[in-house]
Amino acid sequence: MLTQSLAAGLDQFLTPLTLLLTTLGVVFGLVVGALPGLGPLMGIVLMLPFAVDLPPVSAMGFLIAIGVGGSCGGSISAILLRIPGTPLAAATLFDGYPLAQKGRAADAIGIAISASALGGLFGGLVLILTAPVLADFASNFAPPEYAMLALTGLTAIAAVSDGSLLKGLMTGSLGLLIATIGTDEFSTGFRFTFGIYELLNGFHIVAIVVGIFAISEMAHQVHAGGLNDKPNVSLVRPGFRTLGMTLLHWKNLLRSSTIGAAFGALPGVGGTISSFAAYAVAKALSRPEEGYGAGAEGGVIATESANNATVGGALVPTMALGIPGEASSAVLIGAMLILGFFPGPALFAQQPEIAGGVFLVYLFSNVSLLVVGILATPVFVWVLRLRKSYLIPIILLLCAIGTFALQSSVFDLWVMMGFGLLGLALRNAGYPLAPLVIGVILGPLLENNLRRALLISREGYWIFVDRPVSLALVVANGALIACAVYWAIRRRTSRDATPLAEAGG
Repeated sequence: MLTQSLAAGLDQFLTPLTLLLTTLGVVFGLVVGALPGLGPLMGIVLMLPFAVDLPPVSAMGFLIAIGVGGSCGGSISAILLRIPGTPLAAATLFDGYPLAQKGRAADAIGIAISASALGGLFGGLVLILTAPVLADFASNFAPPEYAMLALTGLTAIAAVSDGSLLKGLMTGSLGLLIATIGTDEFSTGFRFTFGIYELLNGFHIVAIVVGIFAISEMAHQVHAGGLNDKPNVSLVRPGFRTLGMTLLHWKNLLRSSTIGAAFGALPGVGGTISSFAAYAVAKALSRPEEGYGAGAEGGVIATESANNATVGGALVPTMALGIPGEASSAVLIGAMLILGFFPGPALFAQQPEIAGGVFLVYLFSNVSLLVVGILATPVFVWVLRLRKSYLIPIILLLCAIGTFALQSSVFDLWVMMGFGLLGLALRNAGYPLAPLVIGVILGPLLENNLRRALLISREGYWIFVDRPVSLALVVANGALIACAVYWAIRRRTSRDATPLAEAGG
């Protein structure tokens, strides 16, 4: 299956449009990653409306490359400004900024880019070797298994709820409710349309995603102030010799990339946790003279290789099973649905050229990251000097143009603005946004397969425990939910005990 997919995808990949868009995606990802407050998710959301009319492999190459570039871009502002452009680069501060303070800013950025590219290539190798095997195992799934698999994806809500399980479940449930709006697939009846013609097919996923993430983020940035602040950043020019400096730490590079890929394959973990874990392991195994925390090259290598390897690892359940482990994966699944294919076992069996093409564009995006990142660093540093008062209107204009262009519908613009206000309200109240998107995307998959399973069952819900794989997924889901509840209770108990301990002290 692997050889067939790669061979079939080669023709899709080797086109001028795909190569150009993948390279441009890396550039755009580096820019949004370097700008504090944006990041890879925001970049994917902004460009999603413009990608949906492209050929599937070209579109996915563009969006995946934005994620790859954005995962690395945050290190630039972390090293130069001591402000991580994304949470992914938070651990890079420990050694990246001290390296810059020693007059080695160019080396620090070059090492970060090289480690990110090499870690990403390792994650791509994991993706290519494991996704087809996992998809082949799932190729015999029936509605009961798909229903339980969708439920497994929804349990990721517990992992992306930013510390509040209850709030995450509430926004996830809201997403499931929103997914029911439109025409019922089984009865052809209308649900929650209130006589509005535009709602017969429900809300467009792009309008939802752009509103929830992009519009609410821009409103939050305006409210935060500092629109005319202009950071004072010196231009730096890293060289390709930093690739050799990175390879000298090959053990650290391989170990950290393995940690990143493994953490990425776990729904809801993400690059932030994997980069901190890789840094902790690297520091624990380091020699005292390496000076971790005071400008060690190995610290930058550990964090940056781990967070980019996470991207490849996260694509494994996304491609093989259609399970989004975090918000960016959920948006990518939404893009695949719009482009006319759904990730999962059927993709590898029925459209191997798409699967193989996605594998190849992911690998190429990491190669582009290495070349473009090092050559164009002065451009990304210059972008850091732009004021928010210039950037925010441009981003809002892109959101409006892209959303309207989907269906030439003013209604989609109102949907975008409405979900923007909803996202802002949820953000201000401390509710996580990613569970809502996961609920919207996985809701139809869960509902349709649950109903199909019950229609073919003669014993009601027993069909989910009569089949071995379905039973295993039921047990796994129960264990995941129990673990999530346990950790939520433990966190709350810990918070309640802290004031008492302080008062007693």
